[in-house]
Amino acid sequence: MSTTNTSYSQSWLTRPFTERSTQIFLGVLFAAMAVVTFLHVAMPQDSALYVSSYTVTLLGKYLCYALLAVAVDLVWGYLGILSLGHGAFFALGGYAMGMYLMRQIGDRGVYGDPVLPDFMVFLNWESLPWYWHGFDMAWFAFVMVLLAPGILALVFGFLAFRSRVTGVYLSIITQALTFALMLAFFRNEMGFGGNNGLTDFKDILGFDLRTDATRLGLFLATGVALAIGYVICRAIVGSKLGRVSVACRDAEARTRFIGYRVERVQLFVFVVSAMLAGVAGSLYVPQVGIINPSEFSPLFSIEIVVWVALGGRATLYGAVIGALIVNYAKTVFTGVMPDAWLFALGALFVLVTVFLPKGIAGLLPGFRKKQQDDDPKTTGTEREATA
Repeated sequence: MSTTNTSYSQSWLTRPFTERSTQIFLGVLFAAMAVVTFLHVAMPQDSALYVSSYTVTLLGKYLCYALLAVAVDLVWGYLGILSLGHGAFFALGGYAMGMYLMRQIGDRGVYGDPVLPDFMVFLNWESLPWYWHGFDMAWFAFVMVLLAPGILALVFGFLAFRSRVTGVYLSIITQALTFALMLAFFRNEMGFGGNNGLTDFKDILGFDLRTDATRLGLFLATGVALAIGYVICRAIVGSKLGRVSVACRDAEARTRFIGYRVERVQLFVFVVSAMLAGVAGSLYVPQVGIINPSEFSPLFSIEIVVWVALGGRATLYGAVIGALIVNYAKTVFTGVMPDAWLFALGALFVLVTVFLPKGIAGLLPGFRKKQQDDDPKTTGTEREATA
């Protein structure tokens, strides 16, 4: 029994690296990162192949959105929880990073005293709020990037799953959560910059954010974070926990009846997803240069769901594809017809729902085989492992 358990634990830890879909995804991702780096560093600026710093930053933002989409697909595709509030976890991670970046500006004060952010000076604040202390240290800020969304997801998920709130009711509550946070962060008294948010960042870990090298470094760091996040999600999905998650999605009552603590499974996966969203937000802020309460907007959370639906639920790589396509289309479309983008997004969602119920991933070769491989009913060995 112990030998079987040991071999199974090793298999779910190493399985993501042996899956063909993961190997292809990681290969394409790192190859794209290498190509962008080469074209940015080695090509002369007057060359048609040169990738500008603006494009590098834009691609980095797309990768942040891709990681966020993977986090949403983990809970929606494999757990069956349609979260319309993941923008809140993304924004909390972004604010944690923004507070660190603002404290880097403050460290330049005279006599070693921290300089208050501009919005605090404007509001006649005399000192930093207590919850800003510690953000002058990088390690503390990075821990808070995980803890802030993780604790919120833990408290919210514990109350919701313990009360067995499911379906559309849970979706509405998650949307209400992010809307409430948006209204709170708009208030100047909260100490987060009000409607203007946090901006005018200068340094990160001692590197100037305005240099091309730092922007390229952030792009590469985001790509590595996406790869790590993807592998973590694949490891969860390929484990016994992942199979129980799928069982909770397809037959929650039956899963609960045979003895599984469904609320614990839901809570763990929900918290992991929230932390991944927080990491995406923390990498988004230094590249974009601002974080404000608009990131809490329920509309943004709904847009994330559209990314996942377009790419294909319960695939992870499909969520990445959807995030990249929709955000590239948004960049192009808002430049040509900015007022019509929301109509185009709504039409895209309707068309995908009607004509591509499995998303773009459903059109890719090998999709059906992958679905069979991921089905816990496929082999007797997997059934025994799940039991």
